[in-house]
Amino acid sequence: MSVVKVGLLGLGTVGGGTLKVLSRNAREISRRAGCDIEVAIAAVRDINKARLCDTDGITITSNPQDVVEHPEVKVVVELIGGEDLARSLVMTAIANGKHVVTANKALIAKHGNEIFAEAQKKGVMVAFEAAVAGGIPIIKAIREGLAGNHIEWLAGIINGTGNFILTEMRDKGRDFADVLSEAQSLGYAEADPTFDVEGIDAAHKLTILAAIAFGIPLQFEKVYTEGISQITQEDVDYAEQLGYRIKHLGLARNTDQGIELRVHPTLIPCKRLIANVDGVMNAVLVKGDAVGPTLYYGAGAGAEPTASAVVADVIDVVRTLTSDPENRVPHLAFQADSLSDRPILPMEKVETAYYLRMQAEDKPGVLADVTRILGSLNISIEALVQKEPKGETQLATVIMLTHRVLEENMNKAIKNIEALASITGRVMRIRVEHLSK
Repeated sequence: MSVVKVGLLGLGTVGGGTLKVLSRNAREISRRAGCDIEVAIAAVRDINKARLCDTDGITITSNPQDVVEHPEVKVVVELIGGEDLARSLVMTAIANGKHVVTANKALIAKHGNEIFAEAQKKGVMVAFEAAVAGGIPIIKAIREGLAGNHIEWLAGIINGTGNFILTEMRDKGRDFADVLSEAQSLGYAEADPTFDVEGIDAAHKLTILAAIAFGIPLQFEKVYTEGISQITQEDVDYAEQLGYRIKHLGLARNTDQGIELRVHPTLIPCKRLIANVDGVMNAVLVKGDAVGPTLYYGAGAGAEPTASAVVADVIDVVRTLTSDPENRVPHLAFQADSLSDRPILPMEKVETAYYLRMQAEDKPGVLADVTRILGSLNISIEALVQKEPKGETQLATVIMLTHRVLEENMNKAIKNIEALASITGRVMRIRVEHLSK
């Protein structure tokens, strides 16, 4: 049986997991790929560092150029993360006629258009299943399994750290800061958790999913991004009382006006399956016109779940080594010359429902003033709850659920409500999605 040689850029958590899976499942992988797959060389930062994976027979180097320029390597697997160095190495690998497999969502979301164009010129593949939702094969599902559908929308819990924090807040009544600290100690969140809790990581992934779903170029800079750091324990509790759960959702929708791309905290009805995805798990809900809603669930991170996706991509690449480049599955699902230039809607033009929480003086006429403002902007109320004042403040907590309305109208309403003398502080606003149609 012939052998295809692979080079690894990085032998950290995912790189080590990839090596383990390739070794442990070598026989099955060979039967699937039609040849043996062998790691010939791996680049690491510290050659002398002890490793948990077996590197016998593999050349270990501290110079990543050795990997992308290795004459026998057919497939380069990029697992170092980051942007600048990763982009440079990937572009060099492509220039050298090597196929690329990557788990780097930031690289694909921000530089994918350029990378794919160069790959097409050189007749090589760039595979990136592991860049979104870890071990869940969501890229392949949308790009190939749902290729016969017009994708109407998709919604995903695609950051495990944020989902872990919100789950702990709901189940154990803990504050955001307390749970974040634990997430860092458990290794779920970095020392600087900004990418996770402020939605940047999820926005990278949503950019990729939307491009594949709708046949548009990658446009990370146009994703509306809002984190979960302002979510309070009382919001989590009130949402439960109203029959909802708060999830940090990435949502892309194909509308008549354009494409919605947004990441933000979202109230979802408790009865929805995706509302019951807890802890560090990920899930993506995709609605196609023919198939209806489909849900994909699994581990969104971790050494071997991510390695599962990396190795699957390596097998796919190896299978196509002898095929005509013109007959391969396009990187972004649609033929490169058929990508759409449909506009990405600014958040002000997005229509959704809302949860509002405010602190109001407990006296006659206050609610009338608030409802008058909402009514003047064609915002109708679906539910209203007023909690009795606590302590000496004599401020009542008012919670409202609205029907769907344009964001720009809600922005005006909130500004006018906050200007009322009877309202103290800011109005808390969380968007609501029913994900039913």
